[in-house]
Amino acid sequence: MADKTTAFLELLTAHDRALSLYVHGLVPRDSEAEDILQQTKLLLWKHFDDFTLGTHFLAWARKTAFHQILTHRRQKKREHLPLDEEALEALGHAVSQLADDGSPRQDALRACLNKLPTEHRQLIHLRYYDELEIDQIADRVSRTEAAVYRALSRVRVTLMDCVQKQLEAHP
Repeated sequence: MADKTTAFLELLTAHDRALSLYVHGLVPRDSEAEDILQQTKLLLWKHFDDFTLGTHFLAWARKTAFHQILTHRRQKKREHLPLDEEALEALGHAVSQLADDGSPRQDALRACLNKLPTEHRQLIHLRYYDELEIDQIADRVSRTEAAVYRALSRVRVTLMDCVQKQLEAHP
């Protein structure tokens, strides 16, 4: 029993950050992401006997987390959820790849976000952190929806270019 516990804790500790990034990447509200993460960890422990040591623990953990996220979304189906399950799965794959890339990409994105003018950072925050729709952002910043679309489009391109340059400069 102690060996099983030790093995589980070592694997969970080794992959905890990647699993957390995965869940937080798919669940924008921190409190909900943390709840799902805790539920996932409990399920991983309960079903650890089903896991084959030597196989890909993180893949197994992400699959478990993904099913927890789907369950959470079904329970909240009365609320507006902008992504269907297929889109969420595709996003999950993308988040996995980004998380697997490690922190250089995240560090580059953070640095690039800090270089943005305040107005652009505000647009990014409203859209991706506060999850506001374009019309809500337009109302909030007193601009037309078309202007907000154009601005967000330009900011995304700027961020993408900046991140790429950061990664090339610091391989």
